[in-house]
Amino acid sequence: MSESLDQHLSSYAYLLPPERIAQAPVNPRHEARLLMAPNHADGVEAARHQTVWDLLEELRPGDLLVVNDTRVLKARLKVRRSGGGVSELLVLEPRGDGRWLCLARPAKRMRPGDQLTIDGTAMTLKVLAEDPASGGRIVQFPTDCIDAESIEALLNQCGEVPLPPYIDRHDPADAERYQTRYADRPGAVAAPTAGLHFSDELLAGLQSKDVELTRITLHVGLGTFRPVETEDLTQLALHSEWIEVNASVVKSIQQCRGRVIAVGTTSVRALEGAAQMHGGVLKPFTGPVNLVIQPGYQFRVVQGLLTNFHLPKSSLLLLVSALIGRERLLALYDDAIEREYRFFSYGDAMWISPEAVLPGVTPNS
Repeated sequence: MSESLDQHLSSYAYLLPPERIAQAPVNPRHEARLLMAPNHADGVEAARHQTVWDLLEELRPGDLLVVNDTRVLKARLKVRRSGGGVSELLVLEPRGDGRWLCLARPAKRMRPGDQLTIDGTAMTLKVLAEDPASGGRIVQFPTDCIDAESIEALLNQCGEVPLPPYIDRHDPADAERYQTRYADRPGAVAAPTAGLHFSDELLAGLQSKDVELTRITLHVGLGTFRPVETEDLTQLALHSEWIEVNASVVKSIQQCRGRVIAVGTTSVRALEGAAQMHGGVLKPFTGPVNLVIQPGYQFRVVQGLLTNFHLPKSSLLLLVSALIGRERLLALYDDAIEREYRFFSYGDAMWISPEAVLPGVTPNS
């Protein structure tokens, strides 16, 4: 398949047997398998197959890991409509004064003006309007539920962890397991899944090796649930995501003695998005970004990546392709499928060292 097809969404498809979709995490976290992408000059057959624990050997003193410290809200709410039927809300984004953008299921049963009662409680909500951009609903919560911190107590009491739709099992342990060990800032509706592989033991081992860690925040939101539908990728636009890259992160990167490694695609988008907002130079930034990263993108900050295996024809697959090339990435995915790697949120991981990325696309090359 020609690389000239890079700007067509259909060229980022691959066939995944359903049994390769992970339904539960491994325990301990660091025992997930790790596909180590070969150096860019080597063939795909040079890939190595180890575990996440082996990052202790791959990472070097002075390397800097950039992680996403967002915390997943229990954002899935069961509600009863005034007629008695049970529906579901996925609480996504604050819109001020207790108003929240929610995905509704079934959406056609929730019309502006409808009253909803949170299942098992006497608390009532009101559907205010439809949101044409998302297909969701603007729902009135108590007026003091103005942001993620203030609504978290309500969601902890009444909500459930919003596991992705391809996971068909639910376990009470997901409330803890679907969070990174460094999750601190509430606001996400999906986990930054590459970070799920880091156990307390692995983090301690990396610290003792003098591998540094710094935290950005990107609240994974609506974009996670919206498939890419634009075949012509030159016209691709993504939903904005809120990020915070503070001064301490910028200082850590400027003083980094080794390599800047992003843990997960959300860390990539935050760092590169912050740089984009300042003409390509990394500076502190807090606010929305809608950066599209696909083949041809010139990275300003990130030199290497730890990431999970992503859905076909997804914006995340485009991002990883920008680092190592579409054909190369799809060949590695085919190899992972043949070797029975586990895919998606609770699945295994891929390590893309700076030596594995395409020449000239990252700051180190």
